[in-house]
Amino acid sequence: MSAQGATGRRVVVTGLGAISCLGSGVPAFWQGLTSGGGAPRPVTDPDARMANRLMYLVPAADLPDGPERHAHVELAAGPRMAIAAAHEAVADAGLDDAQCERLSVVLGVEMGNAGRHEARRAAEHGAPIRRAVGRWSPMTVTSAAVSAAIGATGGSTSVGNACAASGYAAAIAADMIRAGETDMVLTGGAEGPTRVGMGVFNRIGAADPVACRPFDTDRQGTLFGDGAAMLVLESAEHAEARGATVYAELSAAAFSCDAHHPTAPDPGGTQAVRGMRRALADAGLRPDDVGGVVPHGTGTPLNDVVESEALREVFGELCDELPLFSLKAMIGHTAGVAGAFGVLTAR
Repeated sequence: MSAQGATGRRVVVTGLGAISCLGSGVPAFWQGLTSGGGAPRPVTDPDARMANRLMYLVPAADLPDGPERHAHVELAAGPRMAIAAAHEAVADAGLDDAQCERLSVVLGVEMGNAGRHEARRAAEHGAPIRRAVGRWSPMTVTSAAVSAAIGATGGSTSVGNACAASGYAAAIAADMIRAGETDMVLTGGAEGPTRVGMGVFNRIGAADPVACRPFDTDRQGTLFGDGAAMLVLESAEHAEARGATVYAELSAAAFSCDAHHPTAPDPGGTQAVRGMRRALADAGLRPDDVGGVVPHGTGTPLNDVVESEALREVFGELCDELPLFSLKAMIGHTAGVAGAFGVLTAR
């Protein structure tokens, strides 16, 4: 699949919202990036019993207080941050209640409401199983909670394909606009801290003991970060008609999957190269038209090598001068919202 940039309606970015370890709001995000980024610190969860407890955490003062519930579902930190960032994005886009009602919502979320499940399990440890049976709640509540909070009735979709989720969500949102299905989409993602995410990377030995250090010769893995990033996308014609401020154009996107291994990329980087070249072709651009790259850059030894070689294959000698911004060194690996943070930063 690809979001066709060479045909169909142009898609532009008109609203932004963000919460990260750098603080709450897009101004705090930019200020934090230009000041050198954040630093990991130990999680305070007493049940996170693992060797490496480091994470790029949203400061406690910047965590939204509520809403605590969506319908009958209790909301963990991730969905609550998603709602706060969504409110910022639609306000930044200048959307009134009637325009918000027409919005579609497409979010990329990996862990969703897992934090709430983990808290319940910790509180009910040792209790009879029957106590938890009637208290089940869905993991993928984030998109629905955001739609309800901003009054969006244009359709709600959640994409959950790991750390590529919100990148896919942005491309799907662009496809919807280009196909004429809608004029505006709120897209992005959100993730809160979870023991399962940290635990998995501890178990496979992929958690760096110092920091997330993409492309560093001493890198030993990645470290997670939490937060939310939201973007309002709309057709260029619609944005112009309502006098909206345009930040950037989302000119194309492309998908690929090497299916090489559940946790390791194809050492040859064939599909990464294919995805980049297809996106450039759909946008009608040449490699020398690109002014900068925000790579995936996890800091894991194998991924960074493969990504470096794929970039060299696509951009050749241009790599010697092409700016490359390693976002995860600033805010950690934000899992399902990593793609949205990349788009927001690149704009």
